[in-house]
Amino acid sequence: MVRRNLGQSTRSVYLGLACISLTLHLLLAVFCLSVLQSACILPSSSSSTSSTVPRIEPLSHTSSSSAAASLSNKQPTNHQHGERHQPSVGTFDHNGNGSLSKDTEQAKKLIGAGKVIPKERGHSKLEELFKHPLYNLPRPALQEDDWLLRLKTDAEAEETEKEGKSKEDSITSDSDWQSASEEEGYDKTSWTTDKETHPPWLRFHLGISRRELYDRKDLNLAQLTHYLATERILGAVQKKGGTQLKLLVSFPNYGQALLKPMRQSRDAETDVNLFYFSDFERHNAEIAGFHLDRVLGFNRIPPVVGRLINVTTEIRDITTDERLSRTFFTSPAGNVCFYGQCEYYCSTENPVCGRPHVLEVSLATMLPDLSLAPRRSWRSPWRRSYSRTKLAQWEKDSAYCDTVKKTPPYNHGTRLVDLIDMAVLDFLMSNMDRHHYETFEEFGNDTFLLHLDNGRAFGRHSQDEPSILAPLAQCCRIRRSTLLRLRLLSHPDFRLSDVMRESLAQDPLTAVAPLLSEPHLSALDRRLATVLGVVQTCQDTNTDVVYNDLDQYEDQQLEDDS
Repeated sequence: MVRRNLGQSTRSVYLGLACISLTLHLLLAVFCLSVLQSACILPSSSSSTSSTVPRIEPLSHTSSSSAAASLSNKQPTNHQHGERHQPSVGTFDHNGNGSLSKDTEQAKKLIGAGKVIPKERGHSKLEELFKHPLYNLPRPALQEDDWLLRLKTDAEAEETEKEGKSKEDSITSDSDWQSASEEEGYDKTSWTTDKETHPPWLRFHLGISRRELYDRKDLNLAQLTHYLATERILGAVQKKGGTQLKLLVSFPNYGQALLKPMRQSRDAETDVNLFYFSDFERHNAEIAGFHLDRVLGFNRIPPVVGRLINVTTEIRDITTDERLSRTFFTSPAGNVCFYGQCEYYCSTENPVCGRPHVLEVSLATMLPDLSLAPRRSWRSPWRRSYSRTKLAQWEKDSAYCDTVKKTPPYNHGTRLVDLIDMAVLDFLMSNMDRHHYETFEEFGNDTFLLHLDNGRAFGRHSQDEPSILAPLAQCCRIRRSTLLRLRLLSHPDFRLSDVMRESLAQDPLTAVAPLLSEPHLSALDRRLATVLGVVQTCQDTNTDVVYNDLDQYEDQQLEDDS
């Protein structure tokens, strides 16, 4: 009897303990759930946007048209420009022709959305780099003949106006005539000698000097970049010449830009079995080439910006180019595609396709029209043979540079070190396709080289091409300012890959995916070390390696941090 009572009381104790344990577990579960819910509350949209939208530093480039007929050679005064713009990811959600507001998110998923790598809070290596003395050297004031273009004088403008008036008078009052701008959808122009009335592309043209294409500190560059990324596209035709597909797009204010479409993913490396002249051009290489040229302090590539466009409404529906229009089709996957007409990769087997309508492109600022600012094309002494079997002379003769040094225009002035600057740029971005270069005729041989057409750069990150450095290795000559900036970019505080990553993050397309993959950025550091190694080898065996373009500056001021 006693045992039975003890068994019942024991069971009662166990049951009570079980109830208490269950109650404690339920309380713990409720508490954890409340904590998790509070941790998952998202910040407000305004704070989220302000922390993720990349700030765009001054960049730019433009094109000229017949509307710029009010210009003549030379520009007498410096141009200051208005406030900078800071376009955000929302740049592409415009309300103009071909709005992408509904397609952008889908496009990001299809193309492969990436995250912008933010700069370390409170510290920008790029900003610190551009504050360094090597990027802020005082220079003599530009003279009147140092500007590529100038505005016409009042007398010249009056004469032009009289000519226009006489033509207008020849049209009868009852004739059905209207201005070309109204007829074709262009903006009505009201440009005056006041720079504030000029569109960004025109200000860019007026800022080209004997020294460089643009001043890095020019506030107009941000306006120009914003303009390229957001302006309504009025027309698109295929650009003549060249081996691959590219388009010339027009804007309502008479500006133009060179469009190169996305042909392959950013991570795709060039096939090792392809020759250098058989590769696709890359839209992101054009953008990255501009940023690299700027980081190196050259300022010789017209500004380039990335953009998402609607293939249907911003090319197919508005083009007046019948050759281009005939090549549009819809793929089996439902994507709108076209292929144009060119020497390479213009076929149904190699089309350019939207997803289904959205396409990534690069837009490069056009230089002034050749009628206003003629350019001379020079064959590079280190041009490749563009043959599958033959070698160029410089590839067979190690003393080839001795001949080049005796040949005009490389036998005096800065032309040789200018060419070596270009070789350094090409090696860093692995561009083997530099067969010609151009200069502005107005400046003769005393001017910089234009670093145009960089679409075949950044093809391989796992392999370097030492032959690109042949001008440096064979001539053992380099500009001092270039060498000091290269050394500066090899330091951890200004590491080339870091400042390039930060600079590229300013481009709108970075919101879709990084413009250069991390392996490509790492390759920049590796190649920079190679360039410095070649210079050191030259200095070990030669005495006159460095061309001193900084003799008026104190060594201590320039080399403290370099």
